[in-house]
Amino acid sequence: MKRPLQELNDGELMRSCLAGNEAAFREIVNRYKNTLYGFLKRSLNRSDLIDDVFQETFLQLFVSRESFDPSRPLRPWLFTIAANKAKDALRKAHRTGAVPIGTISESEDMSFEEILDTLRSSDAAPDDQVERGETAARVGEVVANMPENLREILILAYFNHCSYKEMSDILRIPIGTVKSRLHTAVARFATDWKAAVERNEVR
Repeated sequence: MKRPLQELNDGELMRSCLAGNEAAFREIVNRYKNTLYGFLKRSLNRSDLIDDVFQETFLQLFVSRESFDPSRPLRPWLFTIAANKAKDALRKAHRTGAVPIGTISESEDMSFEEILDTLRSSDAAPDDQVERGETAARVGEVVANMPENLREILILAYFNHCSYKEMSDILRIPIGTVKSRLHTAVARFATDWKAAVERNEVR
């Protein structure tokens, strides 16, 4: 009996897609759309670019499907495409105009891990939604202004929960470099967050 598409792994879906099964590709899109959209939202921090890059990423995945090795994980390959598309979009945006910078609003003295826990929490009470939204906006602002190489590794590690191996594959750097760069990124975020808090307090 033919197995439902939902029960197939990524490699099996890609093989089915290569055989001409459009439903298999739709299942891949459905499987990764939320994770990918979240990644792009944090990477770009620009609502006017997210949808275009999201569509371009899946289009590139479809166009390049013949070059995919079904024995390897799909997720790092998909995120590599997305990261490259995001970089291209930001470079183009910088050439045509400045990236809009929001205002860092009222800020608490929160640690890096506390901020991440707040963002990751999915069971906050309704009364907490506004506060969570404000914190998320502030974090997005700080992350968006970090150097590109530090921003992307922070997003992959803390928001998309990628392993060292996955980050190594996506960024095409050795695992040792992943670890050292992530350490630098966390330290930079902590410094920038503290500075943002202090700037807000003197206003």
